[in-house]
Amino acid sequence: MLTQGASTFANQDQFMKKLLLVVIAFITVSVASAQKKKDWTKVTGRAGDHIMMQLSYDMMMGVADSVKDRMKGIPRGFNAYVMLDKVFKGSPRFSVAFGVGFSSSSFYFKKLGIDLKSTNTTLPFINQDSLNHFKKNKLAISYLEIPIELRFSSDPENDTKSIKAAIGFKIGTMLNAHTKGKTLQDKNDKTIYNYTQKETSRRYFNSTRMAATARIGYGNFSIFGSYQINNLFKDGVAKDSKVLQVGLTLSGL
Repeated sequence: MLTQGASTFANQDQFMKKLLLVVIAFITVSVASAQKKKDWTKVTGRAGDHIMMQLSYDMMMGVADSVKDRMKGIPRGFNAYVMLDKVFKGSPRFSVAFGVGFSSSSFYFKKLGIDLKSTNTTLPFINQDSLNHFKKNKLAISYLEIPIELRFSSDPENDTKSIKAAIGFKIGTMLNAHTKGKTLQDKNDKTIYNYTQKETSRRYFNSTRMAATARIGYGNFSIFGSYQINNLFKDGVAKDSKVLQVGLTLSGL
């Protein structure tokens, strides 16, 4: 029987699949209906969405139940990209954009230790129910990324009042992976010492991340999804896991 956490993961996975299908269907229908009802060749006011900022709800898909059940709080991410938008000649409703940017995710755990400094061949996830533990404990990862998108704007003359959609792909290289624990407690949750411990290591993670992306919205705001294609961890280090981001995009500059 699926736990509530497992059900959440499944729902998020289905959301990303549905979002991709909606965006693809929307662009396909728009292309099919894009007869020359209007001369778009003289449009010059397309915003281009050169800067994109994204806030997301992040999940690690496929992790072991022993890890999934220890997740707490709101796992979240922040992405920011600078994009160059190239409009299709004779059809400025369509464009291709590419650029560079930064992506980060933070995951929070309760009474679970993640030993990034271990010398084991597998990444230790330590149940701390009967051990000293940190009251607040998180895993944070960040990437330098190159995104590319195929974009559609229903009304490029009034881009800030236009329905927009995009599908794309991004590839990135890991910049940092670390754990951070705050406020050491004993097994009865009594504070032993107030301090912060940070451990940094990328040895258990794939240095490259590839992800499929999709977004759809109106004006400067859109809902987006990003689903990692390759595994978060190296082969044999941990159960195959991928990062899913679902959230809000602010663009238009």
